[in-house]
Amino acid sequence: MTCAFHGPDLVVPMPAEVSALMQLLIVVMFFGALALLVRGVVGAGMARRVLPVLLLALAVRLVVYLVLDRGALIGYGGDNVGYELLGIEIAERWQAEGISYVTADGVGRPYSVPLHSNLFALVVYLCGGPAPMACTAFVGFLACVLCLILYRFALLIGADERGAFRLLAVMAFMPAFLLHTADTYKDGFNALFVVAALALGVSLTRRYALWKLLLLPPLLWCVWGVRPYMVYMCLLPLALGMTGLKRLISLRAMVITIVALFVVLFDPASLQESAPMEDMWSRLAQGQSSAALNSNAGLSGIARGSGVRFEDGGNVWSHLGPKIFYTILSPFPWTGGSLALQLGKIDTLVWYMLLALAVAGARRLWSTDRSTLLILLLFIVPATVVYASTMANIGLIFRQRMPVVMVTSLLAAVAWSGARRDGPAAGEPPVPSEPDEEPRVVSEPDEAPSPAGAR
Repeated sequence: MTCAFHGPDLVVPMPAEVSALMQLLIVVMFFGALALLVRGVVGAGMARRVLPVLLLALAVRLVVYLVLDRGALIGYGGDNVGYELLGIEIAERWQAEGISYVTADGVGRPYSVPLHSNLFALVVYLCGGPAPMACTAFVGFLACVLCLILYRFALLIGADERGAFRLLAVMAFMPAFLLHTADTYKDGFNALFVVAALALGVSLTRRYALWKLLLLPPLLWCVWGVRPYMVYMCLLPLALGMTGLKRLISLRAMVITIVALFVVLFDPASLQESAPMEDMWSRLAQGQSSAALNSNAGLSGIARGSGVRFEDGGNVWSHLGPKIFYTILSPFPWTGGSLALQLGKIDTLVWYMLLALAVAGARRLWSTDRSTLLILLLFIVPATVVYASTMANIGLIFRQRMPVVMVTSLLAAVAWSGARRDGPAAGEPPVPSEPDEEPRVVSEPDEAPSPAGAR
């Protein structure tokens, strides 16, 4: 394949040597861009701690890509190569027709929504040919951007710098996240766009800003372009965020709100007919269909232990308890399966620790910032239940739940933070995490202190 610069009547092929040089240049460019971004996001002081971690995280992803040989060493993957091949196909189309966003219909793939492949195509186009290393560097760079968003998100919900930094460091090297951002998988894109959208939703409870509202539609469009059903998982928390709600008064109010919104989301009879709702139910039905479940259950082979079947009589909402149990906690220590599944248990053990800390963090938010806790729960709970209704393979759920793991781990950052029982009021970040936030005003006492000895 050759890349071309298009003029009115001129097509100049890019030699292989130039293509290799371009790929190396793009890899270096992402390292440089990461250094600049870290300094701009966390400031010069904190950058001395954050930058080495993220530069190492990006480098490790490139090493993992080379060592695992695109998953061949552990017998894992396949869709990652498919996304890159689609990107190459799109880049070839651009050579003939010029650069434009190529939809699923444009490449004759009705069940694919290739935002990530369009992005890979841009890298391929610039490199003048297949560029797996440059594409991997791009995915790794976005993974580091996500870690920075998690850092700021943690500060926003009440964590201190220590807790937010721990979250960033743990997530940067979380095994499942690392594996799926060390090649051309789409899971990193999905997690980035979902977490960024939810961060904006929480930010809107602090203070409205026009740029936040304008940024939400493009972010949701990006989510749709990677995993369309995740858009619906973001709608409830974003709707609450846009109300500007500051505080819920009681546990009863929170429970009633969650139950009411949960019923509206999962009871088709309670919904008015509309194109978005019909599309949501169509996609959910497709994922819950027996054909999809059977296919997913056999994807890695029942004999190797990664497929899971539930005796639910064909009702996907039956046996929901065991399905949620598997969705949240698998793979279990005793689960047999492939080498990749065994390595996944390391990730699961870290997740168990984060889950326990998240409970403590949720208790702290309950006493300081219930509206933020509700926004997070309105993503965590429905997303977990929907994933449970499609649960058929531990290997798939291990990947799909990454956004749930990350949002839940934000609560762990709150638990990690130093005791702030006497700290700032609920809902205010410990450091200025948003340039446009209003400064906190400390109320003055009603009377000045009396002089010593005076009454």
